[in-house]
Amino acid sequence: MITGDIAKPILFDPISSGADKLLILSSYSTPNMSSWYMKQLQERKTAPIDISLIVGMTAYDGISIPAHNGFLSLHNRYTSKSVRSFSCNYISDNPPEHSNLYIWLKDEQPELAFVGSADFTQSAFISSRCEIMEKCSPSEAYDYYRKAESRSCYCNHSEIDDLIIIRNNHPILDNEADLIGGISCGTVDSVQISLLTNKGVVAGTSGLNWGQREKRNPNEAYIRIPITIARQDFFPTDRHFTVLTDDGHQLILRVEQQNNKALTTPMNNSLLGEYFRNRLGLPNGHFITRDDLERYGRTDVVFAQIDEELYYMDFSPKKASGDI
Repeated sequence: MITGDIAKPILFDPISSGADKLLILSSYSTPNMSSWYMKQLQERKTAPIDISLIVGMTAYDGISIPAHNGFLSLHNRYTSKSVRSFSCNYISDNPPEHSNLYIWLKDEQPELAFVGSADFTQSAFISSRCEIMEKCSPSEAYDYYRKAESRSCYCNHSEIDDLIIIRNNHPILDNEADLIGGISCGTVDSVQISLLTNKGVVAGTSGLNWGQREKRNPNEAYIRIPITIARQDFFPTDRHFTVLTDDGHQLILRVEQQNNKALTTPMNNSLLGEYFRNRLGLPNGHFITRDDLERYGRTDVVFAQIDEELYYMDFSPKKASGDI
């Protein structure tokens, strides 16, 4: 049996033995886990692989809107030197799949397979939750996967709304006004973060202008986390998490840099800068100033925690109530 640090033997070690494609059948999964895994492969500079994920229980209880949108943002869109492709399917025909299989292929032939309790989530692979996995027959696992695949559809299928239920998992999100009101009156766990430095300006080569330097993408940006908030552990420091925005967008973020001082979009650091420039009505790559923020009507953002992997960010125009 494999227990304890299951990520290493299941997700990483097979690559060093020449495996080049990972097939995953997981009862439940999140785009945050997919994002975390692909970023880990990139940072470890592994040999390139293909990843195909099937989410199994969608035929029974559907999938949430945030999770669905997250998978759409990754499906056939994200590539790097370590990830040639990523695809995501949902089981759409009964029976639903409560199985968890990880199958490694080499030159399209099944080489190694694992079965067990760990679904493809951050809670299973990078937390202290107890999981048990075992090696199993690669050929039998591959046959099982292919049968499940025949009852699935791509997450971007044109008729996906008719094939599975796409729903909202969080009652607080059913009414956006209630959430914004909750932030303002402090009924949900929230923090306010200034987009200005302690001197009251937008930093020239950090923060929203992180990319404003030679040989960098000028859209690269991060949100500076004040030390007082970093010490509160308001944001998770060991995983990726989804942020829903007041204007209906969705971002996958993580905490990084020394002393956990920055919020970034890990798959592409320019995505956050592009988002803010779009909100401010500025062209991509434009240098952001305090005047731009004040003209828009906001010099800070407010984050509210919905659950351990889902947050809400309010950047709606209004007078700033004070900078942190």
